[in-house]
Amino acid sequence: MNNLIADSESSIRLAIFLGMFLLLAVAEVLFPRRKPAYSKPKRWLSNLSISALNTLVVRISFPIAGVAAAMLAQDRQWGLLNQLAVAPWLNILIFLLLFDLAIYWQHRLFHVVPWLWRFHRMHHTDVDYDLTTGSRFHPFSILISAAIKIALVIVLGASAAAILIAEVVLNVTAMFNHSNLKLPEGVDRVLRIILVTPDMHRVHHSTDSIEHNSNFGFNFSGWDRLFGSYLDQPKMSHADMDIGINGFLDEKSTKLTYLLIQPFKNSSNP
Repeated sequence: MNNLIADSESSIRLAIFLGMFLLLAVAEVLFPRRKPAYSKPKRWLSNLSISALNTLVVRISFPIAGVAAAMLAQDRQWGLLNQLAVAPWLNILIFLLLFDLAIYWQHRLFHVVPWLWRFHRMHHTDVDYDLTTGSRFHPFSILISAAIKIALVIVLGASAAAILIAEVVLNVTAMFNHSNLKLPEGVDRVLRIILVTPDMHRVHHSTDSIEHNSNFGFNFSGWDRLFGSYLDQPKMSHADMDIGINGFLDEKSTKLTYLLIQPFKNSSNP
């Protein structure tokens, strides 16, 4: 089973990514939440290019990652879940919850530590907000995230199936909760009981400092409520609120080369 997952991991992730991307891209056209401020083709080219670059950087820097790390941990019986020998479904459930909790606290840390914020800031300097914003991260941030993920896989002893599902869920929800999709208010209310919705996470991308330092969750909305960082709505409407980081609100923030050097430019504090 593990070998089958390892052999098909890339194909599964790519197929689900492309399917979800196409679905949300069409939905954003049919049911947009906000009017774009800048050229979508230019932004998409930069955001998707940096996502492709990140994939290459991680594969070069971490030859053993994700599913491979899980298989190694299982083979050598490393990690808590391997020692407890829990049922496969419970291994997946526990890892999904703890993985998402780790992402929540990693996200908060990236906003608190100044040098980490400089790299994470690039994600927030997108001048618009749509499904490609969810893949717009600086390569250095991605390397830190990859290292944390591998450490978590080994310490917990997650199964190969658990890490594959966690990765797929993270990719899908990152596109969904960053999408420029207008959901009916009732649907949003029901979904955000469990999941982070586009309206919920958009608040986190506000230029307002209070709004910007809230709603850190990526998958499950409960962490923000549990740890006191939940904010229901922005001061302005979702259609009119200002998105981005003050000092990086011009067209330069749509260009790939500029994104890579943004961490070394001065700006406001997190």
